[in-house]
Amino acid sequence: MFPGMPKIDPRKMQAMMKQMGINQEEIEASRVIIECEDKKIIIEDPSIQKVKMSGNISYQISGEEHEESNESFSEDDVSLVMQKTGKSKDQVLEALDKTGDIAEAIVNLSE
Repeated sequence: MFPGMPKIDPRKMQAMMKQMGINQEEIEASRVIIECEDKKIIIEDPSIQKVKMSGNISYQISGEEHEESNESFSEDDVSLVMQKTGKSKDQVLEALDKTGDIAEAIVNLSE
């Protein structure tokens, strides 16, 4: 691992961590989803460690990630607003995000 650093038996490492009040546990999961205001971060086949230390719990997550938009409107909704207003997809998506309503987005973009 690191040059000059002695190899430590994993069982001894667990025992030392337990003596210091650190408890670590592997969590089995197929996916982790972090929901943000504007997107979702999805981690597939994650490796998850739950760490308890000094009364606090934290999670260490690693794996392959990808992002998805939180767009709540279907492609048909976007196409409809584009047809009714003649506006670009980006303009329509911005209006839909701002208003949260198809009819209101059409009215606003038509003004």
